Amino acid sequence: EKKRERKMSRPHIVAIPYPAQGHVIPLMEFSQSLANHGIKVSFVNTEYNHKRIVKALAGESLIDLVSLPDGLEPWEDKSELEQISEALKWIMPGKLEELIEKINGGDGENVTCVMADHHIFWALEVAEKMNIKAVAFWPAAAASLALLLSVPKYIDEGIVDNDGTVLKSQAIQLAPNMPAIKTADFVWACIGNETTQKIMFQFMVRSIKAVQVADWILCNSAYDLEPAAFTFAPEILPIGPLLASSRLENSAGNFWQQDSTCLQWLDQQLPSSVIYVAFGSFTIFNQTQFLELALALELSERPFLWVVRPDITDTTSDPYPEGYQERVASRGRMVSWAPQQKVLAHPSIACFLSHCGWNSTLEGLSNGLPFLCWPYFADQFTNESYICDVWKVGLKFEKNETGIVLKEEIKNKVDQLLGDEIYTARARKLKEVAITNVEEGGQSNKTLQKFIEWMKS
Repeated sequence: EKKRERKMSRPHIVAIPYPAQGHVIPLMEFSQSLANHGIKVSFVNTEYNHKRIVKALAGESLIDLVSLPDGLEPWEDKSELEQISEALKWIMPGKLEELIEKINGGDGENVTCVMADHHIFWALEVAEKMNIKAVAFWPAAAASLALLLSVPKYIDEGIVDNDGTVLKSQAIQLAPNMPAIKTADFVWACIGNETTQKIMFQFMVRSIKAVQVADWILCNSAYDLEPAAFTFAPEILPIGPLLASSRLENSAGNFWQQDSTCLQWLDQQLPSSVIYVAFGSFTIFNQTQFLELALALELSERPFLWVVRPDITDTTSDPYPEGYQERVASRGRMVSWAPQQKVLAHPSIACFLSHCGWNSTLEGLSNGLPFLCWPYFADQFTNESYICDVWKVGLKFEKNETGIVLKEEIKNKVDQLLGDEIYTARARKLKEVAITNVEEGGQSNKTLQKFIEWMKS
């Protein structure tokens, strides 16, 4: 009897992110927040990512970290999105069921809910099959999800083919004040080669169907950042921005160990003087482009902090121009991975040169910083449109005829952005908007409270 009471004593969520850095961080953030509200969370990573996170986390966690095999041999290339997506589809559903049964057979609380990244559609199907609550988690902008949910409409209108091939070149805007996106920049259309694109498209079509079994679709955004998108797709509910800073804690779920020495370096710089340059976990530059960026930062004559992942260029040799590191040593700092939320909150930062991943976008906004946008793939073009066209807190770069952004263009845009107070002023207004949504009485906070009540019912 006692054991039965304990097993039903509190809700128990199994949370499953898509195994990419930008997806793991917000779901882990949300899981920490639920754990603070007395809900037990078992956070499931692939074995490969589990090891990286445990190593980078190095400390206490309120949530249980669990790993499942991802169906790839250890020597296969884990960063190939299509391999991961294919493998996840095949291997995980049975394993997830086994995991839930194993948890329910043990001494702890029974699993009452599966909360899965929208891309892990089969996990929602497993929840339905096992008759437990199902929650879809969308880690990006509501506008990006609304664009995906509209795929059947694009097929009907002959904008894309049944396999995702783009048939018409045009800009799509679902409603006024929503970002406009070129059909060539559709999420699946700017990833890898044709085969990858078709796999990703089928994957997305499947996930749209599966998400319909979810009891809730929760989104890491705020109503007041995207009122048009949330009005257009009212089934999407805002719970963001999910940032560690709002819990006054460190961000968890990083795949790389952070170099915190750059914070001391920032302490020595003037207020609002430093350009922070970071491109997330996937962006890869060819050598020519890398050199242009390096030289542009030197030309800018401003202090800069640049995150250069070991695998950021497609070359194995030293990617910097000859003598570069010595020449910029007095005002430039290069690190391999930074504690980004702490960097962006630092008073020395002036602007954020970013790939516009959604986490980076929210982190920059929440610190009232203007942007220079350099999107690479996936939803980053939608986010760029928000930053430059809708919120008007940043600038885009123009590429030359060979597809390269030249150093002069970079330097000019830096000067333009930092030479006009209006960008920073608008960004500071948005900071207020973002913060009030997660505070008591804010829309995201209300959604969270309702969700917790539902979980406990």
